[in-house]
Parts: sequence; structure tokens; C-alpha cells
Amino acid sequence: MVYLLQGKANVTTSLDPGPEKYELILFGMLIVSAICCFFYINCVLLFTLRSKPVFCETSRFILLFNLLFADTFQQIPSLLLYILSCFNRKIPFDACGFLVLLCLATDSISPLTLAVMSVERYVAVCLPLRHATIFTVRSTGMAIAMVWALSFIHILIRVFMLVHVFTIIPFNLHMNNFCSKEAIFFSPIFNDFEKVYASTLFVSVGLAIIGSYIGVALVATSASTDKASARKVLQTLLLHLIQLCLVLTSITYSTIIIAIARTVGRLTISRIYNVCFVFLNILPRCLSALIYGLRDQTIRPVLMHNLCCGCKSSVIPNKSR
Repeated sequence: MVYLLQGKANVTTSLDPGPEKYELILFGMLIVSAICCFFYINCVLLFTLRSKPVFCETSRFILLFNLLFADTFQQIPSLLLYILSCFNRKIPFDACGFLVLLCLATDSISPLTLAVMSVERYVAVCLPLRHATIFTVRSTGMAIAMVWALSFIHILIRVFMLVHVFTIIPFNLHMNNFCSKEAIFFSPIFNDFEKVYASTLFVSVGLAIIGSYIGVALVATSASTDKASARKVLQTLLLHLIQLCLVLTSITYSTIIIAIARTVGRLTISRIYNVCFVFLNILPRCLSALIYGLRDQTIRPVLMHNLCCGCKSSVIPNKSR
């Protein structure tokens, strides 16, 4: 989500002649390589989640697939915006708007899916006898459809607001600035909408995760509860909360970057921007593979087998424990 910062930091990432040019090129190569690596891992995990019937019929794996699909899809337009920014390339307004809307389309899906996944884990621990009837394949599909519908409504509202703005001011197909969210949604009305929407979204999702965490923690003290399983769920919910905080930080961090840009040099702000892009845009989108792909005993052996292209090794278990 660091494309939010690109409108203010594009000038800092231009490849002007000088010694900074090679450092900026190196930054870009490392970031693109990291994204390609994470993209490969996410794609393999997506394939893994469709390789066995148990993954297609279990609610938590279905929700994980939706989360992972949204995170993987979001990396493509975000990477394109980053590359355009690095190489000082301007594109037409309609093409820029299409890329920005693609990024925005999946922004809401990740936090909303995290909320549903947290509730699912709460029901699995606190209401184990009713879990199979509450989170069926049908109900899980309905929850995912609702998540996508809310995200689509968010996009429609922005599009209608943009159309309204262009009824007041002239429309220019040729952009004077680099492609970014600020370049498309430049009117102050969008800032107000962003604050209200982001606050409502993240407060709601945060309450869902924290409430699930408290509920599982209380049930974990019961003597009849599988404490090892409850402890693992608590760790997963805590990781969900950290993931949510990283996404929230990526939205509010633009104001800090803008303030820093007024007092430091171009190369320094470029370094800060690149670090933020990695830790606030790439990392939150790859935590799902780490949280589930490596920690889940059902997914891990199949994922490791697929990552190694089917090569067998003594360090890769052939079946889940």
C-alpha cells in the first residue's frame, strides 16, 4: 500500500545522473527480486491450497486462499507503480486510474478476510461442536462474497466521487505528475473519505481480532480445553493483529514521509521510501505464507514439496505429522 506515498516521493526516486543513480538502481533491483521471490512463494501456496480435497473443503483453508489471492494480486499493480516511479515514466490518466483502482480493490479484502479468519478460529476453539455447522463451505463462500462486495462498494464510491469532481473541474487525459493514488484522487474530499473509511475499517477489524483473542484466551484457561491447540490459535491471532497494524501503518505513514521530505536530502528520503515499500507493502502481503504455510502441519509438507518442484529430500517430510 505504499503507492500512497508515491505521489509525494516520486521526485526522490528519479534516476538523475550522479553517484546516487547506481544506488537507486540497486535498491530497485533488490526490491523487484524480493517481490518476485515472494510472488513465487505465494503462487506455489495458492497451487498447494487447490491440490488436495482437504484444502478445498475446510473453511480456514478456503479463507486462507482468498487472503493469499488478494495479497498476491495486489503485488502486481503495486510493483508496476513502483517501477514507473523509479524510471520517471508518466502514463495516461485512464491507465493510471486503472492501476490505482486495482490496488484499491484488494486493499480492503485483506483486513476483512483477517477478521473472518479470526472469528473462524474463535469458533473452532470456543464452540468446537458447532464449528462444522457454522463454518461450512457454503457459509464460508458467502462470507468471502460479502468481503469482495464490500470492497467493490468502496471502489464504486470512489469512482462516483471522482466523476463528481470532474463535473466541477476540467478533465485532463495527460497527467502532469507520476501515477499515484494522490494524482488520481487529488481533491480534499477524498482525504476526508479516506480517513473515515480507513478508521471504520481498521477499528472494526481490530475489534474482531482482539475480541477473538480475548475469547480464546479465556477458554484456554479451562481444564477441558486442548491448551496446545488454544496456544497456537492465540499466536495466530496475534500475528493477524500485527499484520493488520502493518497495513494500517502503511496508510498513515505518508504524512510522516512528507514531513521528512522537507528536511532531508533526496537520497535519504529515497532510502526511507524503499525501506517502507518493503516493510509496509511487501512484508504484510507475505506474512500469510509464513503464518500458515510454514506453521500449519497440514500445509507445510505439501508446500515444501511443491516449492522444491517435487524433489524429495530427507529434510522434507513426506506426510504431515
